[in-house]
Amino acid sequence: MKVLHTADWHLGHRLHENSQFEEQTLFLSWIENYIITQQIDVLLISGDVFDTGSPSNQSLEMYYSFLIKLKGTTCKSIIITGGNHDSAGTLNAPKHILNALSIKVVGKATENMEDEVFEIDINNEKVIIAAIPYLRDGDIRRAVAGESFDELTDKYKTALINHYNAAAAQSQLINTSDAPVIAMGHLFATGGSVSDSEQNIYVGTLGHIGANDFPSYFDYIALGHLHRPQIIGGNERVKYSGSPHILSFSEINYDKKIVVLTLENNAITKIDDVVIPRFREFQKLTGTMPECIQQFPNIISNSFELTPWVEIVLNENNTINTDELKKEAEKYSFEILKTSLKNRRKNKGIEELLENTKSIKELLPTEVFQLKCEEMGYDLKKSPEVWDAFNEILQSVKNQ
Repeated sequence: MKVLHTADWHLGHRLHENSQFEEQTLFLSWIENYIITQQIDVLLISGDVFDTGSPSNQSLEMYYSFLIKLKGTTCKSIIITGGNHDSAGTLNAPKHILNALSIKVVGKATENMEDEVFEIDINNEKVIIAAIPYLRDGDIRRAVAGESFDELTDKYKTALINHYNAAAAQSQLINTSDAPVIAMGHLFATGGSVSDSEQNIYVGTLGHIGANDFPSYFDYIALGHLHRPQIIGGNERVKYSGSPHILSFSEINYDKKIVVLTLENNAITKIDDVVIPRFREFQKLTGTMPECIQQFPNIISNSFELTPWVEIVLNENNTINTDELKKEAEKYSFEILKTSLKNRRKNKGIEELLENTKSIKELLPTEVFQLKCEEMGYDLKKSPEVWDAFNEILQSVKNQ
């Protein structure tokens, strides 16, 4: 049996307000072909299928068309969990119809653990999947009046670990054939390496659990949320597959991957990282304006022929006229998505910081809050409770 682990598709994502529909379409075509040629039996998608809780019709069509196409392949079982970007309601809405197609969907934590644990039987080979979605604090923790923040943090971590322990117990209960057990998760695991495109999904350090906090009963833990492919705690059986395509310019210096597990004789015998083609070329240029312009001829497309996207960081101390930069770029077949200064004065306000960006949408809410505090001379480091309170309010708003 072959099991494919992927996550963080972020269908509908826009990079600096530019649609990534083209590379997302190419990825779905590529992974469909990979599933067919490599005879994949089970597909796991560990959260953040969509980039927003209200995906466009275009994104929904991509998603459902892809799932239907797999019906005629060797992939006989698909399991999808919700991430922090996903709306549980949107994912769960068609779950009963999708279930008839052997597609299991767990958009949010359920009241009954048996609704999150599945036994997959394909050609007399079995695997147990504990499909644990992104666990919102409101789903598994209840605040009690008078509790301190530290007490709430400890309670949340305990509840998070208990949920995985309950999933392991349920897996063991139904595992009468000693089949391999795979858990899915969408969270930040301690030691993980982040990029600029992931949201902070917990208040303070809530949910920051390590590889050793997961039950040892699981033979593999298929994680989502972090966009860089990586193992956690030196344990190759606790892995992030990473996102399949570039979601920020901070992700351009490493390969995007999927993970393929080979199961034989009731054991995971191989764990392979498979590199995903780069469907669009990305370049980040740093230097003076003449130095950046000198590099323009080297920016070319690849075999997929999508327009290369470029970010330019000018090594200048003061704001300069970039008209020459734009005029030179018009001679080439690439698009500059963002231009900024490397050496900004630290005392600039939000309005000045946004001067070289297209929109305030390019900043995370947490960044706007930090910038505003800096502008007002308010030291967040001396008042961590204010920072935690802001994050808690932010998560509450996002989960509405």
